[in-house]
Formats: sequence, C-alpha cells, structure tokens
Amino acid sequence: MAHPLDILLVEDNYEHLKLTTYILKRNHVPGEIHVVRDGQEAIDYLYRKNKFSDESLSPRPSLVLLDFNIPYVDGKQILKMMKEDEGLKDIPVVVVSSSNRQEDMAFAAAAGASAYISKSSGFEKLNEALANVHTFAIPPKL
Repeated sequence: MAHPLDILLVEDNYEHLKLTTYILKRNHVPGEIHVVRDGQEAIDYLYRKNKFSDESLSPRPSLVLLDFNIPYVDGKQILKMMKEDEGLKDIPVVVVSSSNRQEDMAFAAAAGASAYISKSSGFEKLNEALANVHTFAIPPKL
C-alpha cells in the first residue's frame, strides 16, 4: 500500500489558506497538508529547523504549493532557493498566486515551477486546477 503524499502549503492569507485546503479536501486530493504561513517558516520547514526539526511531524514534501506574495522571504526567493539546492530541487513546486501577471508566470516557469495557478481566475478554474495538483507530486514511496 502506498503512503499518502505530503503537501506543503505556503500561504499567509487566512481566507486563501482555508479555500485551498477546502478545495483539496473536497476533491479528495490524496495526502496530508502541512501549512506554513510565511517564507521564513517555509525555509525552516524545508531544512527542518526550529519548530520543524521533527521529521515525523514535518516530513519531506512530495509537493509544494507556493504563494509568491508572502512575508519575510517572498515566494520567488523560495522557488529559486529550492531549485538551486541539490537536496530540494526534485520537489515539485506549483505556484498558487493571486497574481495573473505574465512576468510572474514567466519567472515561475524559468525558475523551475511545475505549474502556475492564478487564484484570480475564479472559483471554478481554481477548483479544477487544484483538484489535479497531486499529479505533479513525487510518487509516494512504498
């Protein structure tokens, strides 16, 4: 039997956080959702520092859902950092941002994001995109 996915959701906006988790659960996206609320927490989680040092509570993500507009360390820096790190670059990152600016989408693609989902596209499009987001994840280990 396969282990479920571990999805790291990096989102500072409480309403967007609730909406994203609601959509993932509503669509039975497999796995456990781990939430961090800013860029520094994302770094701490990925490198298992501070309150995220326990691997059983903060497992290596199979997929990262990353908002670009987060405090302390922005999402663009997180994406760039992950894709330049030998230990993290294989983790798929899907940008889920309220921005629908072409330059943000181009940056995400150039930096190695697996996909870009705009929260500004309306509920139905967001729902459809997030319902299938697990297909980008690293397959679970048996």
